[in-house]
Amino acid sequence: MAREVIEVPMPGKILAIKVKVGDAVKEDDEIIILEAMKMENPIVAPVAGKIAEIRVNLNQAVETGQVIAVIEY
Repeated sequence: MAREVIEVPMPGKILAIKVKVGDAVKEDDEIIILEAMKMENPIVAPVAGKIAEIRVNLNQAVETGQVIAVIEY
């Protein structure tokens, strides 16, 4: 099984986690909402698959390039 690592595109704060480990997702499904520059930015699944890991918590500050989730497909 292949794994797709999802990274944060910009620094910010995790506002919402819309999935949990084991959830099936389709490509472009919203998985996390990131607050950056006073805007809500959806982070979407780049591939269809199953959420294998969530590496962040609500209200956590994150930096550009930080891994926030892993999808197996």
